[in-house]
Amino acid sequence: MLLPRVTALVAALCLASLAHAAPTHYPLTVQNCKSTLTFPHAPARAVTIGQAGTEMLYALGLGDKVVGTSLWFNDVLPEYKAQNDTIERLADNDPSFESVIGKRPELVAVELEWMVGPQGAVGTREQFHELNIPTYLLPSDCEGKDNLVGADGTRLEPFRVDSLYKSISQLAEIFDVQERGQQLNAELKASLAKSIAKVQNTQGQPASALVWFSSADLDIDPYVAGHKGIPDFMLSTLGVRNVVESDEEWPTVGWETIAKANPTFLVIARMDRRRFPADDYRKKLEFLRNDPVTRNMDAVKNNRIIILDAMAMQASMRTFSGIEQLADAIEKLPK
Repeated sequence: MLLPRVTALVAALCLASLAHAAPTHYPLTVQNCKSTLTFPHAPARAVTIGQAGTEMLYALGLGDKVVGTSLWFNDVLPEYKAQNDTIERLADNDPSFESVIGKRPELVAVELEWMVGPQGAVGTREQFHELNIPTYLLPSDCEGKDNLVGADGTRLEPFRVDSLYKSISQLAEIFDVQERGQQLNAELKASLAKSIAKVQNTQGQPASALVWFSSADLDIDPYVAGHKGIPDFMLSTLGVRNVVESDEEWPTVGWETIAKANPTFLVIARMDRRRFPADDYRKKLEFLRNDPVTRNMDAVKNNRIIILDAMAMQASMRTFSGIEQLADAIEKLPK
C-alpha cells in the first residue's frame, strides 16, 4: 500500500497531466547539449540512434514520424512491436553516416554522445548540421558528464532523473505533442514514487550491489556500473550501495577486486544484442558459478543474482520499470 504522502504525490501528478498544453510556436529554438537547434516546423521524418530515443518517440505517439532506427540492446517493448516491425532498422549497433542521411531526416535523435559527438562513431554533430539536419542528443548523456574521458564517458555529477523528463518534454515540444509529453512524464513520476514507497515499506534491504553490463571477453575484466551513473541512481533510490567507486559510466573492474568488495547481490544485464560473449546473460551466470574467484562470492553461493534488461540500465523510460523490477526482486532475494 502506498504511503499517504506518496499517494498524494501520485494523485497530484495525475491531475497535472490533465493540464492543457499550449501548442508549439515555430520556428522553435531548443538549447541542447551546447548546441542551438532551430525547427521551422515539426519534423516529418526522424532517425533514431539509440533505443532510448526510439521508444520515447513511440510512447509520444510519433512512430509514424520515425523512418529508421539503430543501436538496439533489447527487443522493442511489446506494445510497440507491430509498429516497429514496419520501420527500417539501419543497424543493430552503430549505423553508417550515409545510411542515416540517406533517410532524409529532419531530426536525428541520439542516445549516446560517443555515437554523434566530437569523436562520434557515426559522425559529428557539425557534419549533420552542415546538411541542415538537427541532432537531438538526450540530455542524460551530456549534462554533468565528460564523454571524452573513459571509454563510455565520466560522470562529473551524479545522473539526474530530471534529465529524462527533460528529454520527453523537449521532444514533445519539437513535435508539438506537449500534452502527451506531460502525461508520459506524470506516468513515469508516479511509477518512481510507487517503487520508492515499496522500498520504504520493506525491512532488511540488502546493503550493497554490483551491476555487470557485459564483457569484451569472459576471461577479462567486466564492464560494470560506475558510481554516478544510471544504475547507481537506481540502487541509491532503493537504499542500496554500489560497490564500484569509479565515476566512469562503465569502467572495467577485476573480479578479484569485486570479490573483495563482496556485494550483497549482483545485477546482471540481459540483452538481445550479441556484440560481446557476455551479452548473453546465461553465459554470465555460467561464468559466475564456475570461475574460481566468482563462485566463492556470497552473492553467487546464495543465488542473490538479479537479471535485468540492459535498457533499464540506460537512461531511458525503461529505467523506471527497471527500478520497479529491482525493488520486487530485492524483496524476494534469498537472505
